[in-house]
Amino acid sequence: MWAALACMRENASSRTTVYLQDRFQFLLLHEKMRKSKKKSGRGAQHGNVQPFSDEDASVETLSHCSSFSDGTSGADEGGEACEDAAQEDFQYKLKGFIDSTVDKSAKTRQGALDGLKTAMATRILYEFISERRMTITDSIERSLKKGKGEEQRAAASLACLLCIQLGSGIESEEVFKTLKPVFKNILADGAANMQGRQVVATSLGLCTLVAEDDVLDVRTTMECFENLFTRSYARADGTCPSVGAPTSQLHTNALLSWALLLTICTGSQLKEILHHHMPKLPRLLESDDVNMRIAAGETIALLFELARDMDPEFEIDGWDELCDKLNALATDCNKHRAKTDKKKQRSVFRDVLKAVEEGDFQSESIRFGTERMTIDSWLRKRTYDAFREFVGSGMNYHLQANEFIRDVFQLGPPVLVDSATIKAMKISRFERHLHNSAAFKARTKARSKFRDKRSDVGDF
Repeated sequence: MWAALACMRENASSRTTVYLQDRFQFLLLHEKMRKSKKKSGRGAQHGNVQPFSDEDASVETLSHCSSFSDGTSGADEGGEACEDAAQEDFQYKLKGFIDSTVDKSAKTRQGALDGLKTAMATRILYEFISERRMTITDSIERSLKKGKGEEQRAAASLACLLCIQLGSGIESEEVFKTLKPVFKNILADGAANMQGRQVVATSLGLCTLVAEDDVLDVRTTMECFENLFTRSYARADGTCPSVGAPTSQLHTNALLSWALLLTICTGSQLKEILHHHMPKLPRLLESDDVNMRIAAGETIALLFELARDMDPEFEIDGWDELCDKLNALATDCNKHRAKTDKKKQRSVFRDVLKAVEEGDFQSESIRFGTERMTIDSWLRKRTYDAFREFVGSGMNYHLQANEFIRDVFQLGPPVLVDSATIKAMKISRFERHLHNSAAFKARTKARSKFRDKRSDVGDF
């Protein structure tokens, strides 16, 4: 049996090698044809740009050709040529996106912005971007000023990813100085597109965290957010203001960005904020919007954590009343609320209640590559959630390779792991199938025995 399995694995490996060799020959032919078209002028037109796909973003998929080489020098050179060709094609497509951000068609501009956004979320492009940062910044500024909902959304998200790629330094500061006035004008303009204002409220917070170099300007930006979310405060008589769903989402985003900037405030600023806002923030717990209630609860937990770091004996007036509110939300059984909302709310407010009463935090571990990071505080959680909102599925990749994000989470310099180690760590698909089959059989056998015992007891 084992000899047959080994034979199957050897045949699968040989088929994989043949397929990759054919794929490599196809890529070389495709590259030659593309270069010839480029020289003749027919391939230089970018036209309507298609959205950037995950297959295009993953250049590493093509670079695996060298991992399956048969040990000859020709195969090694072929693997390097394959990787170089894929990288060149990748950069050529990015240049096309940059050129298309000034297209007359709004749909083409939005597609180009989304393509750049996906590329920056899934790859480290510092050298490519730093040479073109002002061109990209001008495109973002133009789309924010003249674009509508979806285009503004894509431009605001791209601004955050651009700052994340450039890191905390002079380059990102120059980008942010250009875009900050535009962000604030959109945020304060009640007649602006609501979808654009919602994304700008989130983008302004993260860009300020990354690129702002003046603590006084940080406080000024926080005041812009305060002017928004304080409009959702419950009135003195307990009634909540009538706020539509889009406006409530804008206020929620402003509150979360405000909480993000709390993490970089000075001690004197925190004391002032605690004095002015801690007595009023619990009013947001009475909001009809579940997202606003959850954002308010997490912000209160973060404030308690920051305050206790400065003063372990920190207390507020109305502490018992606050705990009663949090406990009611953690055990909410109102029938007029959706089951999913109640489940989500109860889970969050159980943790918030522990944070307020006991100073406890339910830690979680995040694994990326060969490393592991622990989210062990509300401060760390708010920062991680803010980055993940823009980077999305590429967060693990950035935790591995982005020096700025690694510095934010105190992970040290990137860990260099060679391809041989990565290959040794991976389990082949066939081996994984055998392991899952064995586990399934063992689990079925154990459950069958348990069921037999229960049936014997029933018969007796």
